[in-house]
Parts: sequence; C-alpha cells; structure tokens
Amino acid sequence: MAKVKITELRDKSQAELTQTLDQYKRELLDLKVQQVAGAAAAKSSKIRDMRKNIARVLTVITQQNRDTVRAKYAGKKHIPKDLRAKKTRAMRRALTKYELSRKTERQQKKDIHFGRRQYAIKA
Repeated sequence: MAKVKITELRDKSQAELTQTLDQYKRELLDLKVQQVAGAAAAKSSKIRDMRKNIARVLTVITQQNRDTVRAKYAGKKHIPKDLRAKKTRAMRRALTKYELSRKTERQQKKDIHFGRRQYAIKA
C-alpha cells in the first residue's frame, strides 16, 4: 500500500475514515503475520508505511473532532482547557490589559490632586 495523502483523508467523512482505519489495521495485522512466518525483508518497509498511514488517519480524525468541539464552544465564555491557547505558564498567569489598567481609589485621588510635574528646559 502506498503512502496515503492527508488531503484525500480530509475530504472523507468520519464514517469513511473509521472504515479506512479498520482496513489499514487489518492489513497491518496480515503483514505482521507474514513477517512472523518468515516472509521477505521488503515486508518490514510495508509495515512501516502501514503504521504511518494509520497514524495519518488517526490524526485527521482527531483534527475533525477538535474542529467540531471548537465550533461548538465558539463565542462561549469558557473553553475546554485542551482547546485553549498554550502560550507559556507565565503568559497564562499574567494580568490582562483590563486588569493592568485598573487603579485603586487611592491612586486615582493621588493622580487627580498631584498631577505629573512639568519642568521647563532652558534651550
């Protein structure tokens, strides 16, 4: 079996993908049986290709599932953690722009009564 193209897999529905996955798994099982029986060494490269094809199908299935869940939570306030932006731990814990712009009542009064000092510079 030749290498399967991801673009071809993306066009398929979820049911078709599961059928191709089952087919690839059966073919992999047959290849492994032949390898144990002592077939040619060329089978090992076919086994590798089959494993990679299975991985490609599983990747497309996962991507489609994540896209449907992402569409479901679009515009909602809370999003599942695995769909949130990863960033870094420090960036996730940093204050938001709104939180940074907030001032205490005391600081607001200080700003009003004691404005920024202006100095005249001699030219």
